[in-house]
Amino acid sequence: MTKNILKECKLCPFCCGVDRTKGQKGVCKAPGNAVLSKYFVHKWEEPCISGENGSGTVFFTHCNLKCVFCQNFKISQEGAGREVSITDLAEIFLELQQNGVNNINLVTPTIYSVQIIEAVKLAKEKGLALPIVWNSNAYERVETLKMLTGLVDVYLPDLKYFSDDLALKYSAAPGYFDIATQAILEMFSQVGEPVFDGNGIIKKGLVIRHLVLPGHVKDSKKVLQWISANLPKGVYISIMSQYAPYYKAKNYPEINKTLSKKEYDEVIDYFFELGLENGYIQEEGAASDEYVPDFDE
Repeated sequence: MTKNILKECKLCPFCCGVDRTKGQKGVCKAPGNAVLSKYFVHKWEEPCISGENGSGTVFFTHCNLKCVFCQNFKISQEGAGREVSITDLAEIFLELQQNGVNNINLVTPTIYSVQIIEAVKLAKEKGLALPIVWNSNAYERVETLKMLTGLVDVYLPDLKYFSDDLALKYSAAPGYFDIATQAILEMFSQVGEPVFDGNGIIKKGLVIRHLVLPGHVKDSKKVLQWISANLPKGVYISIMSQYAPYYKAKNYPEINKTLSKKEYDEVIDYFFELGLENGYIQEEGAASDEYVPDFDE
């Protein structure tokens, strides 16, 4: 399955059609094997993901988006990481499970969907019993997501923009909103509203992230409007204030600054005005290097 799909890669909406098995590279620059930067017990995800035991987080290298403010640009854009086999990846999942984590948290996994499917199946044959978290940018094809049915327990997409102009300008993602919302509806159809264990740790369901950008409160409100109108109130929304001008953000004066408390509070107030009930709010100081993994280690 892996080899055939990667011979004409159309895993993400760019549908580049390159033969990754022969070293051809498309928009994301991903090779035929999975590439990861690091994996560790992550304590700083949403409370229902990390809890006290942490989340077994695997950071994959490369990305199909080109976000000018990416805090993980060393791996997403500069390619820091190492190739791993499907067997290696399965063993990493099992190692994280042995460390007592709550779940296996796959960060930017879309471009390695087929390798991950095989690795998860192999790991489950060897005793993996943790929920699988799909932590993505939501710029995904429904056809690819359907391949994950029954394997992914928790979807954690980031619904970045309502405006296609912003999506093009800051992430080089044409048609982002329509593509991402269709993807999120497919995710919801697979896993439904969140289900938690007795300790408040999510076992299954959809949690949508949204990063508020400075100067773009209106766009954030449009994102929340869509969620309110199209999904049940049981779905959780994580509204993030941690924006900081990383990578190439200095070239865009309007976002070359941190988010103000006033802007963030306005978005939170609107969340409640819409009658939304379930979500996570970040405390002040979240826009700090402290929360960015060191990918040079």
